Amino acid sequence: MVATPEKLQHTQETLSSQNRVAVLLMGYGEVESYEDFANYNEQALNLLTAKFAPVPTWIYPPLAKLLALFDRHEWGHQHHDFISPHNAIFEKQRAGIEQHLQAKWGNGVQVFKAFNFCAPFLPNQVLAEIKHQGFDKLLIYPLLVVDSIFTSGIAVEQVNNALSQLADDHEHWVKGQRYIPSFFNEPAYIDLMAHLVEEKITADLAAAYLPSQIGIVLMNHGCPHKAKGFTSGITESQALYDLVRDKLITRYPLISVGWLNHDTPLIEWTQPNAEQAAKNLIQLGAKAIVFMPIGFATENHETLLDVHHIIHALLKQHSDVNYVQMPCVNDHPTFLAMVAEWANSHIAELLSEQAVAVNPQSAVAHHHHHH
Repeated sequence: MVATPEKLQHTQETLSSQNRVAVLLMGYGEVESYEDFANYNEQALNLLTAKFAPVPTWIYPPLAKLLALFDRHEWGHQHHDFISPHNAIFEKQRAGIEQHLQAKWGNGVQVFKAFNFCAPFLPNQVLAEIKHQGFDKLLIYPLLVVDSIFTSGIAVEQVNNALSQLADDHEHWVKGQRYIPSFFNEPAYIDLMAHLVEEKITADLAAAYLPSQIGIVLMNHGCPHKAKGFTSGITESQALYDLVRDKLITRYPLISVGWLNHDTPLIEWTQPNAEQAAKNLIQLGAKAIVFMPIGFATENHETLLDVHHIIHALLKQHSDVNYVQMPCVNDHPTFLAMVAEWANSHIAELLSEQAVAVNPQSAVAHHHHHH
C-alpha cells in the first residue's frame, strides 16, 4: 500500500493527541565486549535455564563466570576475536520496520528495540524511555526466535517486571496493549524461507548436483522436552519446519529438521540436532548439504559459530561433501516489509479502541469458596 499525502495528513491528525503507539521490538542481544560475558550468562541462566534445568540459583554467579571462560576461549581464540553482528543487524531491522510503519501511520508510531540480556537496552530501560516520551499504547513484538510461548514468554516476563516498577500510584500509564507471539505459520514467511533456499541452490549447486543429491537442513532453535511445565516452543517450531519442508520436498527430497541445541547436562533436547541431521542426509546419498536457519530471524553466535563447528566436524568425516551455510533472514527487504505488515492490524486496533485506565492498587486477590 502506498501512503498518499492526503492519507498521511489524515493519519497524522488522528495521532496529534496522545494517541500514539510504541512498538517494542525484542531480541536477545549479544555481548560486544568480552568483559560482559559473565553478566550476560547470569541473566540468561536466571531467565532461560531456570525454567528447565534442575540447577539451584546460588550456583548461577559462579557458573556464569565459568561459562564466560569457555565463551572467551571460543570467541577469542577459536574464532579470532569474534564479535557478534547480532546487535547491529537488529538495529537495521528496527530502523527498516519503523520506516515501513511510519510510511503508513506517520511519526505517532515509533519502533524501540529491547534486548533480553544487554544494557543499555534492557526492557526496563527502554520502557522507562517509552513512558518518558509520553506513549500510552504498547505493541510487544519479540523478533529473534520464531517459536512461541517459551522464548517469547521471557520477553513478556521482563516487560511485566518493568511495568510493575514503572507503575504510577493510581492510574497505570499504559492504556492499551497488544502482543505478537510468533510468525511460525505466516504464509509470507514460509514462502520467503523456501524461496531463499531455492535461490541459493540455483546459484551455487544446481549445475553440479542432481536435486536428489542436495540435502537441506532446516535449522530451528533447540527446545528442551521438559521445561517445568512450560510449553517450550517445540510445537510451533515443528510446524514451521513442516510448512517450509512441504514447499521444497517435491523438488529436493532430502530434507531434515536440524535443532540447534545447547548441550546442557541432564536435559533432553529436541532431535536430530543439526549435525546428526546432516549425517542422516549424507547416508541417504546427499553430496551437498545446505544449512538454512528458519527458526532464527536475526544472526547470532548460534547460527554463526555453532554451525561453523558443525561443518568443521562433518568435514573430518565426509570431506567429499559440499557444505553451504546460509544466513538468517536478517534485514532482507521482503522480510522487513512483512514484519511491518503483521503489526498494522494491531496498531489499528490500539489506535481505535477506547483507552482503558488500570489502577494497580485496586487489584485484590479473590478466593471463591464453594459450600
